[in-house]
Amino acid sequence: MEMGIPLPMDHTNNMSVKIISVAKALPKYSRATEEILPFLDLWLTGQDERFIKKTKKIFEGAAVDKRYSIMEPTEVFTNTSFEDRNAIYSREAIALGEKVLLNALAKTNWKPTDIDYIITVSCTGIMIPSLDAYLINKLQMRQDIVRLPVTEMGCAAGISGLIYAKNFLKANPGKRAAVIAVESPTATFQLDDFSMANIVSAAIFGDGAACALVSSNVNDSGPEIISEAMYHFYDNEHMMGFKLTNSGLQMVLDIDVPDTIAAHFPNIINPFLSKNDLTIADIDHLIFHPGGKKIIQTVEALFADLGKNINDTKEVLKLYGNMSSATVLYVLERIMDAKPKFGEKGLMLSFGPGFSAQTILLQF
Repeated sequence: MEMGIPLPMDHTNNMSVKIISVAKALPKYSRATEEILPFLDLWLTGQDERFIKKTKKIFEGAAVDKRYSIMEPTEVFTNTSFEDRNAIYSREAIALGEKVLLNALAKTNWKPTDIDYIITVSCTGIMIPSLDAYLINKLQMRQDIVRLPVTEMGCAAGISGLIYAKNFLKANPGKRAAVIAVESPTATFQLDDFSMANIVSAAIFGDGAACALVSSNVNDSGPEIISEAMYHFYDNEHMMGFKLTNSGLQMVLDIDVPDTIAAHFPNIINPFLSKNDLTIADIDHLIFHPGGKKIIQTVEALFADLGKNINDTKEVLKLYGNMSSATVLYVLERIMDAKPKFGEKGLMLSFGPGFSAQTILLQF
């Protein structure tokens, strides 16, 4: 093509966009749920005894066995300023971002300079310049690399990043993109907030990073992104997000999130699949974001009669907790590592503030 040779007529057949590799990276600190409980005693000193029992029950019943953190538990439960926490977030996000990108590149034998488009997603801290700028400098990526930081899509952003990468690569055959999700929900924990939203989020969330490498280069192989969609729930901005306060990013998490998702589920999934001449029976792998135990139970109930399971989603929640945007990529990595059969189909799904659902159809 560099010599000016005309493209063959069927070149559009080669313009498929594929996910080539997915990798993860975890922070250095971790604690099992039972190790967190003594910290709750200190945090809840002076609270009503029934409230303390209820809080512990939420942690014990969250279906999260272990969570990772960019901070020691003592730091998490210390009344540090928003400035100090955000400084830790920024420092650790750069370190985790570099580590996870290198992990993904190692899986594909690509060099940092092979990346044409870098998308970084995170909602649990504030960085300007954004994470991608630091990674370009640290890894000496190309000076003409195209950058896109995604900061306000919450838990849905892992899929958002893949959708944006797909659209860019579809328009630019032969190019490669990195989608890097780095999240630290523990950096948003509010010490003086005893609301259910803060307690539930502390019980289900953990820190982590993931990276997906995506390509429209005909020489690269992996599951193909066949279709993608975003579905917006009208008038539900209050359901989920962060409120920016003097003490940091305060979690907003409405108790009705699982029921709202259940009510909209047919409108999210069925039209998307029918647009691709498919039904849920045609899907071999459900790659769902593990929002929390209640959302998992809601989704399981909807799929139980169809003989489908979301075991990988449940396992990721159990091993790491909900790591916001990075979590669905952990589920995808597990599925890809299991080597699905050629031609099998996967459905990715995540939910985020707005309120929105985002879906991707994969063919392995």
